[in-house]
Order: sequence, then C-alpha cells, then structure tokens
Amino acid sequence: MSSILLFSARGRATFGRMNDGKARRKAAAAIQKPSRAALLAAVNRTVPDLIAPGLAVLFCGINPGLYSAWSRHHFARPGNRFWPALFASGFTNRLLRPDEEDELLRSGYGITNLVRRATVGSDELSREELVAGGRAFARKVTRYRPRAVAILGVSAYRWAFDRPAAKVGPQPEKMGDALVWVLPNPSGLNAHFTPNTLTRVFGELRQAIAQAGNSRQGT
Repeated sequence: MSSILLFSARGRATFGRMNDGKARRKAAAAIQKPSRAALLAAVNRTVPDLIAPGLAVLFCGINPGLYSAWSRHHFARPGNRFWPALFASGFTNRLLRPDEEDELLRSGYGITNLVRRATVGSDELSREELVAGGRAFARKVTRYRPRAVAILGVSAYRWAFDRPAAKVGPQPEKMGDALVWVLPNPSGLNAHFTPNTLTRVFGELRQAIAQAGNSRQGT
C-alpha cells in the first residue's frame, strides 16, 4: 500500500473521530470559550510566531482569526482542520491541541502568518497588506532558513507573491534555499477542500520533505 493511501486511511479515521459527538464535547470541555465581547476585543491583536532556526517546515497562515488572537495560539478556532490534518498526514504522532503547539516546534515545525493582525475574516485584508506580508515572510525565511515553507491559502499566496496562476501543491521557485508549497486554507469554512483532500496534500508535503532529506544525506 502506498504511503499516500496510508495517509488517506489514517485521515478518514482521524477526522471520523473528530466528528464523533463525544470526542467533540470532550475537546470543547478542555477549552475555555470566550465571550463575543472578548472575541471582538481581539481585533488587530497578534499571535507570537512559533519559530526557530533550521525547521523542517515553516507553515504560514494568512492572518490570525479572532479566536487565535484571543487565545494566543495558532489555528485555535474550533472547527479549524489544521491540527487534525497534521496528525492525519503523519506530521504529529497524536492530535495536538492549539495550546500544545510548542510540541510541534520541538518536532521541527513552526507557524507564522503573512499578516500579523487579527481580523474577523481574511477577506478584510488589503492586497497591499498581503504584498507587504509576503516581503516580511521572505525576510523571515532568509533569517531562519527552514528546509521548506508551506503557505496555507492559495489566493493569499497568489496575491502576496504575485503568482496569479499558482495552484495548490509544490511551486517551481524556491524561497532562498527552501522548497515552497501551497496548501489549502484549513478553515472549516473552506468547503472546497474535504478532510480527505487536506490529508492527502499535507501528506504529499511530508513525503517531499522526507525525500529531500534522503537526497541530502545521499550526497
């Protein structure tokens, strides 16, 4: 059985468990819920980067949502599929909660955003903000030198880096020495990509990183 099929089977099981009512209630009970006023107060706040030199992959979101800005953790909104996709595709050996994100860093993976300020939705960002965010991200990549970067959101990538024809998957150009991938936006509101599709494309990135590491060791 191919590794991608294994990812898919694991992904169905993972997302199936996440959709189980008991599992959802248990996860919700472990997380304090903010009030509407607390969420609205988080507009324009920032979330600290989860970053270190020499990462295997630096994941880059578009910008923090209000739930993430309120909690100070990445991809924290209930229903966001980033953490389940990481587990289903084999990046993590268990399903991490957003407040356990430091464990991701210890595994060699980091998280940042193109635009730092939190908004209700990413559609509130201007093209100028995304372009400026793309330049800032490129400087960050030069400084921290990850082996690969993964931007989560194809439309944001097209605008930020002036790549109007870009599609989800590996990109032909590098950013410094880093491989560049575009992954789907993992928001639960992104109906264009199913959990199985997320598992597949996250798994393809993981496989490419492993192959690149093997090639480097063989030289």
